[in-house]
Parts: sequence; structure tokens; C-alpha cells
Amino acid sequence: MTTTRRKIVVALGLGALSCGSPFALAEPPPGKVLRIGMLDNLRDKFEPEVVPLHGVLLEGLRSKGFELGRNVTLEYRSARGQPDKFPELAADLVRLKVDAIVAIVNQGMLAAREATRTIPIIMIGGTDPVATGLIASLARPGGNVTGLAVNATEISAKRVQLLKEAVPKLQTVAVLWNSSFKSMEMQFHQVETAAPSLGVKVLSLRLSSADNFDQAFAAIRKARPEGMIVLFGPLRGNDLPRIVEFVTANAIPTVFEIDQGVRGGGLMEFGPDRVKMARQAGAYIDKIANGANPANLPVEEPTTFELVINLKAARAMGLSIPPALMLRADRVIE
Repeated sequence: MTTTRRKIVVALGLGALSCGSPFALAEPPPGKVLRIGMLDNLRDKFEPEVVPLHGVLLEGLRSKGFELGRNVTLEYRSARGQPDKFPELAADLVRLKVDAIVAIVNQGMLAAREATRTIPIIMIGGTDPVATGLIASLARPGGNVTGLAVNATEISAKRVQLLKEAVPKLQTVAVLWNSSFKSMEMQFHQVETAAPSLGVKVLSLRLSSADNFDQAFAAIRKARPEGMIVLFGPLRGNDLPRIVEFVTANAIPTVFEIDQGVRGGGLMEFGPDRVKMARQAGAYIDKIANGANPANLPVEEPTTFELVINLKAARAMGLSIPPALMLRADRVIE
């Protein structure tokens, strides 16, 4: 059973927006249908009734007067757990001359930006987009990419603190991270920086391909760390369930990103809720459709984050979660 503790607010303070943009969508005349492309990763098809992020994306569009099948169509493309497919998928959307591209993972965003410098690209949860070169700055992105982003490096350091609170005897934390992503390397370095001040050593488990998992898991069994942090972008579609199964079978207290680990038996999740962020994509599409220049349309970040604690998993691991940490939880699985 999941208990909701408090609601998370994503603040969007869109400032003054310039018009006459070379990137702007033409304001749809009566009868004009807006064509939106979407780059996803794991789902085979667009399923708003099944996938929460898909559903709230449609809600956000409807709130701005865009109805699927009436004045907007969606060209959905998924890498299906094979991120190397993104360049081909992005190029396909460009060939179709979509009016805008919505992307929900960094590899899709980067591929779309490489495929076009004129079609507007709306990020949903872009990870550290300035440092990864997607945009020039949050206030003035400076190109055809805008939307909603996440300061993942700051969040990564916080995950160390949360794990230390949940596991006071934490001396070594294993960090599983995908070296294919520049943003993951930045997040790992933040963990490295934060850990010593908490008296914690870091065991780096750097993955560059799906073939590295057996070696990483063997290293964890040998080192026997008291906890683990998963900073992870999939190398293929079934990697995350494999990680969750491993930490559950070996009773390793682990912190995941939101909506990635606790349902399978992980201890905690911490981060922004990308589903809530997806609803705001409609506002960006609406602004651009009415003449806003994405180069000047500020990129927004969530101001608060969600903490999920799996009490059932804690009990199975013999952990007693401190009351102070429980009070800060937004959701508790019991």
C-alpha cells in the first residue's frame, strides 16, 4: 500500500517571451493540424491510458486547446531500450517535417538537436542541459532546445545523505553508473565529493556496456558495501529490472531515481517526478505555437523533489528507518 505524504510543486515562472522567432511554429489557422514528434526510450507505442507520463502530456496539451486527432497529431518513435537508435529516429521525425519534437531522455534530446537546428525541441527532464551542451543557459537557451530540466548533480549528492540517514552504519557505498552519459559522470563526481564528509567511501562501478553487469555484481558481492546508489541510463531495455532483482536478492539498501526501483523491492527513490513535469510540456508547445522563440524561452527546473521509502523492503533488510527521515517522505510503501 502506498501512502501519499505531500504534493510536489513544480514551479514554472515563464518570463516575457519574444515573438517573430525563426524557430516558431506558425499559429495554427482554423483547420490547421499541429504535428508533434516524440522520442521515447522503452515503450513500444504511445499509451496514454497505461503510461502516466504519456497521459499527463496529453492533459497538458488539452489544457492549452490541443486535442489529439482534432488539431494535433503525434508521431511517436521509441528506441525500445536501444539508445543507439535515437539518431535514426530523430532524423525520421525531421524528414516528416514535424512542427516540434518532445524528448524525454538525454540521448534523444542530443540526437534531435544533432538532427535539426530549426525545429523546436522540448525537453522533459533534461539532465544538466548546460553542462552537457544542449543549451547555453537556463535563462536563455540560445538555440532550438528548451523545456524542463533537472540539476541531477545536486540531487546525486543528496542521495548519499539520505542513504547515510537510513543506514547509519554506512561505511562504503557502491555507485552503479553508465559511463556512456556525460551527465552520469558528473553525477558520480558529486557523489565522490559528498561521501567523504559523511565518513563514507565510494566503490565505483562504471558500466560501458551490458556485458559489464556480471563483473559489477561480482565486485559488489566481494566488497559487501552497506549501501548502493544507482545513477543509471539504460544500456538496453531489461537492465533496470536486472539491477533491482540483484539488490533485492542481496538485501542491499539502494537509492534509485524516481519511479525506478522501489516497486521491485528497492529501499528508496529520490528525485524529481518527470510525470508531473510532462504536463508542463503543453505550455511550451503552446508558447512556441504562438510565436515564442525557444532560444529565449527559459528552461525551468523543479524546485522540490520527491522521496519514496519502501518500509516493506526496509523490514526485509533488517533496517529501522529513523522517524525524522520518515517524516520527510512523500510516499511510503508499507
